[in-house]
Amino acid sequence: MKRLWTPAWIARHVAMVVLVVGFLALGWWQISRAASGNTLSWAYAVEWPIFAGFVVFVWSREIRHTLRGSAAAAPEPVGEAAPDPGAPAVRRPVRVARVPAAVDAPDDADLTEYNRYLTWLNANPGARPGDYPG
Repeated sequence: MKRLWTPAWIARHVAMVVLVVGFLALGWWQISRAASGNTLSWAYAVEWPIFAGFVVFVWSREIRHTLRGSAAAAPEPVGEAAPDPGAPAVRRPVRVARVPAAVDAPDDADLTEYNRYLTWLNANPGARPGDYPG
């Protein structure tokens, strides 16, 4: 439970309370306007408490996620070796060579021109579509 009393979490708790109280106050204000004859305010009177409920839902979900997060990360897999502390934390991306697929379709001039256009865009990654010479 100490994880929920860090400065960041205290700010989240305060924000949740401020938002819920504010949304409920706005809902009450809309009820008073609707009682005065403003029929559109009935929709807003229902909408603001739903917003307050959503804030409580997200807040509680974040609390559950925080409390489960460290418990789920604590056990280490038994079959795998521990990572090497000297190894880099980020791996290099894998490059895959792109080979154009063979198309056994009848000749379609529009399709052929579009594929030529896409090939040109792929060969010129910084170019804009308006720069296409074809």
